[in-house]
Amino acid sequence: MSAVSTPSPPAPTATGRRDAEATKDAILKAARYLLARHAHADITLRAVAERAGVSPPLILKYFGNKDTLFARVMSFDTDTDADDLLDAPLEELGRHMVRHVLTSQRERGADPLLRIAFAPLHGEHGDVLRANFRAQVTERLAGRLPGPEAGLRAELAVAALLGLGVMYGIARGPHLRGTGIDAIADHYGPLVQAHLTPGPGPHRPSRPA
Repeated sequence: MSAVSTPSPPAPTATGRRDAEATKDAILKAARYLLARHAHADITLRAVAERAGVSPPLILKYFGNKDTLFARVMSFDTDTDADDLLDAPLEELGRHMVRHVLTSQRERGADPLLRIAFAPLHGEHGDVLRANFRAQVTERLAGRLPGPEAGLRAELAVAALLGLGVMYGIARGPHLRGTGIDAIADHYGPLVQAHLTPGPGPHRPSRPA
């Protein structure tokens, strides 16, 4: 008598995988939104779930617990934020970073850098956010820069981007928000680029002999 074989469970479909990724993206976006407005200790999984339009058990399914979820949110490598921000040749990087910050805010409602502005809200978790920001953004950028004072120049360039993000996303400057991204990049990109390329500029003013 032959053994009856047990059918294997169906493999996940491409649609199922896309739906799962969309759900995880919605949860991460909701957690980022709340982290930029509330102290870490005050954010509940229920609040994240309500904003994401999912159930709290679904967050546990995908992320395990609150600490794991917010470890993802506090990383600037999550969802290739840092990769995308720095993904341009050095001579074009200033303009690219300006466009990336504005496009992220305008199209996704998220800024790849602005989370760092809210680090003081989060106590010890703020220290994690700062450490990640240094390692994954400013120090990584500095590693690409030729010439002297690479660390200082990287921090100045990122400071310029943070100022732009604050004016656009928090102060909501009407002239800035009413101007096309390429036009802003034409104005602001050279200011950022001046810190990235070595030579006389805002970071090393010429002095009389």
